[in-house]
Amino acid sequence: MPWSNQGGGPWGSGGGGSKGPWGSGPQSSGPTPPDLEELLRRGQDKLKTVMPGNLGGRGILLIVLAAIVVWGFSGFFKVEPDELGVVLRFGKYTRDATPGLNYHLPYPVETVLTPKVTTVQPIHIGMRLLEDPRRGSPQMRDVPEESLMLTGDENIVDVDFTVFWQVKIGGAGDFLFNIQNPQGTVKAVAESAMREAIGRGEIQPILTSAKQAIETSVQELMQKTLDSYQSGIQITQVQMQKVDPPSQVIDAFREVQAARIGAESAQNEAQAYANRVLPDARGRSEQIKQAAEAYREQTVAEAKGQASRFSQVLEQYKNAPDITRQRIYLETMESVFGGTDKIILDSAQSGGSGGGSVVPILPLNEMLRRTPATGGTQ
Repeated sequence: MPWSNQGGGPWGSGGGGSKGPWGSGPQSSGPTPPDLEELLRRGQDKLKTVMPGNLGGRGILLIVLAAIVVWGFSGFFKVEPDELGVVLRFGKYTRDATPGLNYHLPYPVETVLTPKVTTVQPIHIGMRLLEDPRRGSPQMRDVPEESLMLTGDENIVDVDFTVFWQVKIGGAGDFLFNIQNPQGTVKAVAESAMREAIGRGEIQPILTSAKQAIETSVQELMQKTLDSYQSGIQITQVQMQKVDPPSQVIDAFREVQAARIGAESAQNEAQAYANRVLPDARGRSEQIKQAAEAYREQTVAEAKGQASRFSQVLEQYKNAPDITRQRIYLETMESVFGGTDKIILDSAQSGGSGGGSVVPILPLNEMLRRTPATGGTQ
């Protein structure tokens, strides 16, 4: 033994008469180290009692190999469809793992985190959903320190809204390591962005027609701010739940709103009546104008035609007066008698030889009945 001293000494037994702490002699003044060979022997004996049979060096090698195999298989891990695996090597981000069965170097070389990246999470600002065991359903509680905001025209408005967010595609590493409290960060950014958007507008558009524009503006401002933080968070939607004046003045404000709505309704009715009457009047005036233009064109054209015809007849009359005169007479008779009933008596047949016995009969009754229809004279 290294610490056994044949000649005696403080650690052994010998002729000096002094013995160590495990001897029967007086204890030495210094500390006594353990017997390492004895400890190793006892450990081997205990290992033999635990292991079946006497394995020797080969058995120990097999045990070590089995332990290494088990340690290697511990690197397999599964990523669910709504998760993304983030592999860390000695605590540093290395790569992403897609859903399914994956492998990483066993602990402690590599570890994996599996945040849920497809789940859309809501954050309510200005209100809280509280469980009420007596009613059996969650109840909404207003949080005025979050919802009361100042508008650009120095009015106060009560705004409750909800922000929906999720982990950005490819941003799981930033989400895990760049922000400590995602819920608190998104909530603070949302409240700040909404106050900025409300502070730029006036109360009347905010309460009526500007909600969609405010939602879009807040979403864009939030996304820009979170991207500057490299948070790995995607804002999917901003939804304004309630936009009202403060509860202390809401009744008076609603009366003002009702009066304004009544005025707008009367104005809309007047505008509708004007839109209905004015086009009708414009249409009638345009119709009269077009009729007058058509009559003018017709009259001028007829006058020009008659003048041209007279000039042509005059030229023919100069060339053949008798024939032209006879033609004018016949045309005049045609125009006068063209629409009347006529009875023609041939004087040669009635007044000639043997014709005295023929008495002409005029059907006056029939002529009188047809006169109003034909437009002739009685």
